[in-house]
This record gives sequence, structure tokens and C-alpha cells, in this order.
Amino acid sequence: MPKKKKNTPIQKDYQILAKKLEPKRNVALNVIRAFFTGGIICTVSQLLQNIFILYFGFDESQAGNPAIAVLIMLSALLTGLGVYDHIAQWAGAGISVPITGFANSIASAAIEHRSEGYVLGVGGNMFKIAGPVIVFGTFSAFVTAIIKILLKAMGG
Repeated sequence: MPKKKKNTPIQKDYQILAKKLEPKRNVALNVIRAFFTGGIICTVSQLLQNIFILYFGFDESQAGNPAIAVLIMLSALLTGLGVYDHIAQWAGAGISVPITGFANSIASAAIEHRSEGYVLGVGGNMFKIAGPVIVFGTFSAFVTAIIKILLKAMGG
């Protein structure tokens, strides 16, 4: 392990000054914003699901998929228009954690690297973000299934 470099007295003074001038975060307000934003996303998703059930003839088990697809398209559209980042800045994890945050990260990577071309720029960088998430999701589902099978075999 490399040795940690010691700060000079000027660097120490700078760190103290920077700490004093750093704006204080209002954790309670951030938690409330995240909670309500996540709740709004869930409410919109439920409304979309109800619309697909009532007006398009989906049954309850099928209506979630198109509702999620609409949320993904909306967050990608808002990312492209530059609105999503402003909402995320205000809402924090409330908008970043759900599927909308995943769609935003993929769309952002695509937009950021479009100057490199569609295949290597957009496609390549989109899947740098999506790949690990898909692999982790698949692995998590596998582990969960194994645990469920073991619990069922043990009579649980």
C-alpha cells in the first residue's frame, strides 16, 4: 500500500477554510424531498397501470410492464431535454433510485458520447452503464431463487 502523503501547513489551512465555507446540507429536508418524489413516481406508475387496465384491456399482471416502459420513455425524454437533471438536483435519491434513474443514466451516457458516433459512442457507452446493472440484477435473482428453493426444501 502506498504511503499517504502528509499535507503541508498551507494545505491544512486550506482544508479548514474549505470545510468552514462548505454549505451545510439539510438532511431532513433532503429525506423529505426524496420520499415525496419517490412517492410521486410510484403514484404516477400506479395511475399508468390503472389506465392500461381500464382503457387498454390489460389484466393486472400485465399492466405493470407498459407502465414501466412509459416511465422509462418519460425519463429518457426529460434527460434529453435537460429537465431530469434539475429535478434530480432537487429530489436527490427519490428520483435517482427507481427505474427512472436507470433510464436517466443510460440516456445521459448516450447523449454525452454521441459525438463519437452511434455504434462506438452511443451504443458502447450506453452498455457500459447498463451491463453491470443487468449482470448484478441477474445474479441477485439467481441467489434469491436459490435461497427460496433451499427454504422450500427445508419446509419453510
